[in-house]
Amino acid sequence: MTTLRSPRRAVRGQGLVEFALIIPLLLLLMVGLFDFGRAIYAYNTISNAARAGNRVAIVDQNVAAVRQAALAEGPALDIPSGNVAATYTCTDQIGCLATVTVAYDFVPATPLVGAIVGPITLHGRSQMPIERVWVSP
Repeated sequence: MTTLRSPRRAVRGQGLVEFALIIPLLLLLMVGLFDFGRAIYAYNTISNAARAGNRVAIVDQNVAAVRQAALAEGPALDIPSGNVAATYTCTDQIGCLATVTVAYDFVPATPLVGAIVGPITLHGRSQMPIERVWVSP
């Protein structure tokens, strides 16, 4: 006498196998979206830091003050002070261009995405004409 397996039990096993095959891809997608959101946040933060540094640079040509203003705008990222650069086309005339560039090395939080993508250097840049010629002490 032969016994027949229940078709309901076979369907449950098939669903479990399908779930086991799909869950790693689903988790990778979710973690990738999380890191993508962090990268967008980091890019917006360094862009705002460059803009804040440039707002100081157009009225005060002291590079240390410009760097301090840019670093104060992005404390969550802990940007190294060497990654903030302020350059001027000329410093003795109103209307010359002041440019502030902020660089940040973004590293994904999850090891798997970090191994696939690796660290990414993000750059924020702002450029405005000088409004006042003055160098703070």
